[in-house]
Amino acid sequence: MIRTLLLLIVCLPFLSCENGSKSESDMTWIGGQIVNPKSDYVVLLKDNEVMDTIKLDSQNFFHYQSECIKPGLYSFRHHEYQIFYLEPGDSLMLRVNTVDFDESLTYSGTGAARNNLLMDLFLMNESENTLMPSLYRLKPVEFEAKIDSLRALRMELFNDYAENQGLCSDFKKVALANIDYDYYSKKELYTSANVTNQNLKPEDFPEDFYDYRKEIDFGNKELRAYYPYYRFLNRYFDNLAHSKNDNSGNYLNRNSFNHSYEKIKIIDSLVECEILKNSLLYTCARRYLINAKDIENEKQMVAIFNKTNTNPEHHEHIEKLAATTMQLTPGNILPNVMLVNYDNVMKDVHSIVNKPTVLYFWSAESVKHFRNLHSRAAELKSKYPEYDFKGINTDTHFKKWKEVVYKSGYNTNHEYQLDNVKDAEQKLLINSMNKAIIVDKNGIILDGHSNLFSPTIEENLLGYLNL
Repeated sequence: MIRTLLLLIVCLPFLSCENGSKSESDMTWIGGQIVNPKSDYVVLLKDNEVMDTIKLDSQNFFHYQSECIKPGLYSFRHHEYQIFYLEPGDSLMLRVNTVDFDESLTYSGTGAARNNLLMDLFLMNESENTLMPSLYRLKPVEFEAKIDSLRALRMELFNDYAENQGLCSDFKKVALANIDYDYYSKKELYTSANVTNQNLKPEDFPEDFYDYRKEIDFGNKELRAYYPYYRFLNRYFDNLAHSKNDNSGNYLNRNSFNHSYEKIKIIDSLVECEILKNSLLYTCARRYLINAKDIENEKQMVAIFNKTNTNPEHHEHIEKLAATTMQLTPGNILPNVMLVNYDNVMKDVHSIVNKPTVLYFWSAESVKHFRNLHSRAAELKSKYPEYDFKGINTDTHFKKWKEVVYKSGYNTNHEYQLDNVKDAEQKLLINSMNKAIIVDKNGIILDGHSNLFSPTIEENLLGYLNL
């Protein structure tokens, strides 16, 4: 299936506003170069559905073309993922360096101005993420003033683009959706961050603070795979579920069964677009299951998911996931997977456990992260010497792994590499860079979904010693 793509799909008559008009017979193409590629192909998608997979050439370029294409949002994936906007007749070139994916991504050619605008808006939001926690401590009026100023900066970019390039109504909707839904998301996150703030009273909020909630579009087919819209809906449903929960005054725990179950019901009742609804339901159920600790609750979650979601493939995925997560609930024996030690000797994971043990997983591809993980493991080991801390590498290159372990000065007796990465990732559900599993001296699971950086990790480690 890996091949140069020539895709013919149903054409719709259309007029482009950027750089003049184009006829529906014009060729549309997108190409580009992947610097420091991590594989030999690029995946193109439309609404999260794979269109095709395109092989990189010897210079790490790819090329896609079509005689006719529908205007709208598309995306490409090369280990990481980004969205772009295409119109018929575009000749769009991108360049991206995988070492710094989003920050390095640039576009040139016909259609570049639109996509560089979307990237500028995306990067503005990413850069503000570190700022937001400090803003959540402000009073509502002060917070709203701050994010209003951030929105004004985005509108300046948008207006500059409109003045210099002109606007199609379809792209205008996309660009404004990016600005508006990021703005709304910040208000929803502010709400989440302050659910236990007893100092805030309803009268502290401007009367129109939540007016946007009255106009929410719960069935936008064009935006259903666009992260500002999708992310906003998820955050809004989190707050709505929390407010309807009996424990609504407590900390908002998005991973709890009660919260997730309520959120499933809300999504089912409000979302009008079936594909969007199925996607949101899938995201909610999956998030719960990969953090679940109770088999009976997991069974209930699968039941309500199958009742509300109409996508058979989603059903299959969730049922397989639940089967795995149930094996990782406390009280079960750790699934046995094969490891390779520093001396290239095969070991099964059961054989390396002879005292309470924390297994944590790392990749050499993220240098800062694996260093932080090992530092945190060493810190916890000094506080809780009753535990072993075993680092398990998830890469596939043995010699490179050994070199990293040696140069980093790690204890080779506590470092291992997965023998069969795909098999281990499925059995142990290694779905996060911060994944950790805690077992007792017999390999019985105490916590199958832990995290060395969790604020409760030390309390949990101490508690397990007293069992």
